Amino acid sequence: MQRACSVAIDEFDLRLLNRYQHGMPLSERPYRAMAEALGCSEARLLDCLRSLRQQGVLNRAGPVFEHRRAGASTLAALAVDDGQLDSVAAAISRYPEVNHNYVRDHHYNLWFVLTAPNRARIDNILAEIAADTGLEPLDLPMRRAYRIDLGFSLGIPA
Repeated sequence: MQRACSVAIDEFDLRLLNRYQHGMPLSERPYRAMAEALGCSEARLLDCLRSLRQQGVLNRAGPVFEHRRAGASTLAALAVDDGQLDSVAAAISRYPEVNHNYVRDHHYNLWFVLTAPNRARIDNILAEIAADTGLEPLDLPMRRAYRIDLGFSLGIPA
């Protein structure tokens, strides 16, 4: 399923997105540190992040942790009718254990990653999702780790 994207992104937005795809500051005030590095106020940076999220450009801003240190994780998928994708995705995103979900062109078209303190919590969430949606999640726990860089250049220097 392809969706059109029409958003207003300025040079500051691009600098922010380009610079912080990696290396979010690990400090008491990471957004202040990001703002200082970009030469703006913390309030402006937070407003920018809010706007990008509201426009659907940005899903989240925060560090990514090694999942095995967090407890347990799995990649899961659902086969969702196209007319239900937005509502099911919103329901799944309400779980703090879901760090992102995305649509793919496949029978299993809504994919998401769950990270929880233990496998029992993952199993409980998958059971809740099945009960709430009437759909049986495909559960694909990782067997071997692969490191891939999910960042990409937005065409301007950070």
